[in-house]
Amino acid sequence: MRQITIIAAVGSDLAIGRKGDLAYHISADLKRFKSLTMGHPIIMGRKTFESFPGGALPGRRNIVVTRNARYHAPGIETAPSLEAALSLTDADDDVFIIGGGEIYRQAMPLATRMELTLVDDTMDDADTWFPTYDGSWAVTDSSEPQTCPRTGLTYRFVTLVR
Repeated sequence: MRQITIIAAVGSDLAIGRKGDLAYHISADLKRFKSLTMGHPIIMGRKTFESFPGGALPGRRNIVVTRNARYHAPGIETAPSLEAALSLTDADDDVFIIGGGEIYRQAMPLATRMELTLVDDTMDDADTWFPTYDGSWAVTDSSEPQTCPRTGLTYRFVTLVR
């Protein structure tokens, strides 16, 4: 069965970004992101793609949603909408939605799984938030709370399905 998975690191106030960057840089979260998405298509908005310092993420099919039909960058495909991006991946069993806020909002009714890093923190200067989600999601896996040695932030990994 095809899985459309939303993957994100989310603060307790639903913050996911600020000033064009991730709200949280937690090494274990980035390693988990790489492990889960490797070999699978990833779909993102243009601003999310442009926040990557090295361009397209290796080992994954990078699909960027943009209204600009002339937008191009090495290693990516473009689509004018989330629906068009998903149709490019019809042959794939697992597809990951990796941001940003508007793409997450559009993907929420279509997603079948969420892989979240829930960070026990709020961010006063956040400018991008994860959408609220309802009780139709069930937690199927949750790690014990962990602490990032670099930042001191407490977080846990949670898998939700519906």
